[in-house]
Amino acid sequence: MKAEVMQFRRGRKTYHPRHFILDVGAKKREEAEKFVGKEVEWKSPAEKIIRGKISSAHGNKGLVRAIFEKGLPGQAVTTEAEVK
Repeated sequence: MKAEVMQFRRGRKTYHPRHFILDVGAKKREEAEKFVGKEVEWKSPAEKIIRGKISSAHGNKGLVRAIFEKGLPGQAVTTEAEVK
């Protein structure tokens, strides 16, 4: 299943380089919570794969929070990731 990388998880003055917010196509928080615990893979243009795991739902509009083993580059924003 495809997911879109939306943004870094961030606050007003800080950001978390390994935490990303993903759009998995869910419409509500309850639908998004079904994805918690699933593996995520992002493939770079150089064919490197960075793996992560969905940790929780984010907000009430169906977004999820994923923690990757290594930080994704900034160019990963608005690209696709694969949910296993």
